[in-house]
Amino acid sequence: VGPEKRSRVMSEEDKKVTAYHEAGHAITARIVSTTDKVERVSIIPAGLAGGYTSFMPDEDKAYRTRSQLMETIVIALGGKAAEEVVLGEISTGAYSDLKRANGVARNMVTKYGMSEKLGNLIFGNESDEVFLGRDFAHTRNYSEEVAAKIDSEIKSIIDGAYENTKKILKDNINKLHKVAATLLEKEKIEGPEFEEIFAGA
Repeated sequence: VGPEKRSRVMSEEDKKVTAYHEAGHAITARIVSTTDKVERVSIIPAGLAGGYTSFMPDEDKAYRTRSQLMETIVIALGGKAAEEVVLGEISTGAYSDLKRANGVARNMVTKYGMSEKLGNLIFGNESDEVFLGRDFAHTRNYSEEVAAKIDSEIKSIIDGAYENTKKILKDNINKLHKVAATLLEKEKIEGPEFEEIFAGA
């Protein structure tokens, strides 16, 4: 994320949005993740981000299952979902999260054979990532019809995960409010204190 920038002044409204955004990541991670624990939640600006939530994996893993990748998407969408559920509005702060969620979903469909409709086919080639400035379509080795199916499958994964994320946060709204309130008060919560808040709310 980059070093913390305490000199960067945030308005009270921005702090509130950031607190709920980061609390959303932390709560969803605590509930759905089978691999990571919340290590720290902060609303102190760092790098280009208004705040951050960091995780500590239980163990190093060489492979990820489909369900673990879905967990990653849900956690990535936790910030945006928290903003919508609590504030009734979403901010530009979700950009990098959406980029991550979409990237994971696209890889599930195009590289890992995790799409029911497209099965064991893989699409694109190993050099796709090299040409970051190019449109994905320019190097593809499949038809418009298949491209539409890929887009549809990615959308289905993201949309399903987002609905699940919002339900998780609504079902745990008291925990979400408590974590956000603590962040507004202290700016940073370490893992053990987060666990205490989660258990007590």
